[in-house]
Amino acid sequence: MAAPAGTNSSASPRYKRGLILAVVTIAIAATLVLNRLGAAEVCGSNEAVEGIFVEQMVERGKLFFPLENGHSPMYKPPLFHWTATAIDHLLGVKKITAFNLRLAAALYAVAGVILTIRFSWDFIGPDRAWLAGLILCGSYQYIEQGRIGRVDMTLCFFETLSLFVFMWWYERHKREAYPEGSRRAWLRYVFALGLGLAVLAKGPVGAILPAAACGIFLIVQRRMRGLREICEPGPVLVALMVGGSWYAACFFAHRDAFLNRQLGSENFGRFFGALGAMPAWYYVKPLLFNSGPLSLLILFAVFFALRSYRQSPAEPAVDRARGVAAHALDSGALNAARLFAIFWVVSVGFFSLAAYKRRSYMLPLWPSSAVMLVWCAEMLYAKTRLWGRWFCGLVIVSCCGSIALNAVYLPRRQIWECAGDSVRDGAHQINRIVGSDEPLYLYGFGEDPAPLLFYLDRGAPPVKGKLGDAPPGYVIIPVEVWRQHRQEGLDLTPVFQSSSGRPPVILLRRGKALAASFNPFRFGPSNF
Repeated sequence: MAAPAGTNSSASPRYKRGLILAVVTIAIAATLVLNRLGAAEVCGSNEAVEGIFVEQMVERGKLFFPLENGHSPMYKPPLFHWTATAIDHLLGVKKITAFNLRLAAALYAVAGVILTIRFSWDFIGPDRAWLAGLILCGSYQYIEQGRIGRVDMTLCFFETLSLFVFMWWYERHKREAYPEGSRRAWLRYVFALGLGLAVLAKGPVGAILPAAACGIFLIVQRRMRGLREICEPGPVLVALMVGGSWYAACFFAHRDAFLNRQLGSENFGRFFGALGAMPAWYYVKPLLFNSGPLSLLILFAVFFALRSYRQSPAEPAVDRARGVAAHALDSGALNAARLFAIFWVVSVGFFSLAAYKRRSYMLPLWPSSAVMLVWCAEMLYAKTRLWGRWFCGLVIVSCCGSIALNAVYLPRRQIWECAGDSVRDGAHQINRIVGSDEPLYLYGFGEDPAPLLFYLDRGAPPVKGKLGDAPPGYVIIPVEVWRQHRQEGLDLTPVFQSSSGRPPVILLRRGKALAASFNPFRFGPSNF
């Protein structure tokens, strides 16, 4: 979709002003996600689990089938982990830290801002393209997830890429007389590639939701020929080959545990409640307040975009006095807003029906919602200048206030949350005590303590049965469990107790230490 004549000329003042503001917005986004990115420790279990798999890839070369603690397969497909590994390889990094674990998500967040600005530039115009990126900078959820080493931002980027490429293809498809070999044809394959990569980011849902939204949009728009073309064997085959590549590797390598976890507990299990259930209204609060007041304003944009189906189609704007605001009434910008509103409704509806819910599932809504919100502001200005100015001013003020909050509060909150939960020092001290060739085990944790394992950066299989059945070597046990089972392990010698972490742990030794020059009290006093 091209902007009106003259708006994209590199010599025009609007172009230059828009380009400068876009660059500033991208710099703000990079600052927000990279500032003190590694200051907080990895203390959350979900992030630590992803970090363990990245450790396996970067430090041990296990690119396809890494295991957590030697036995637990990956929870998500590996696109995020592959990205982190590729970045570390390019930078020559050999050891995973909190910073380079999170760097991949941060770069995907900045790339999402760039992509959103580029799309808005085409569909809304250079004057307001930067504002869509600024909305992402003001989104608490978007910046927060860009600072966490998890797969959600990777999924967000590729779902957004799919939606944007589809709309680029749709507008060319609508205007062209279907010539063979036209430039629009390759966009279908980029759309399919985006869907496939979204599957590699977090599973089939990455393709289901954007594909469903695009299909519904084409049906409502009565573009059945477009629906047939987008579903031709070529694009479908690309999506299936890319999205199913890793799953096929698991199948042919007989990695059934990976497939069972991915397609069983992590997909169908979550949807049908195997991992727990939340009420259907769970997303009401996140949708209203997770990035207020921007999240509240997005509801108005969704309403106006869907309401446009009850009105007569907007004619291309000709009022040059209103500039880019009139361009918001162009059919291309309107159709983009309609598609994104449909995607918003489909996503919220799907995850509301699912038994298991998480707030991060709403993250992929933000880039398309940012474009829709700018469209809404420009649409209101084109129709009623007073309301348009008020709405646009409210969006800008909200963004500025939220950006200040994100810049100051988010890094500090990450540090505060880990302040009493640090296991890094304890893990490093355990590694100093336990030689690399000495056996190390876990007892009494229930599940593998992911943050501890991340900082240990080594396997520590759990001990089954009674504590007294532990084999020779070292055993890490929570303090409370040790107090309950002390009589079972009379021949186990306490050699170290952590002073931080949740839960605090004790390191026990059975048999003679293999490490040379060992002094169990060299790290300070302990209360055994």
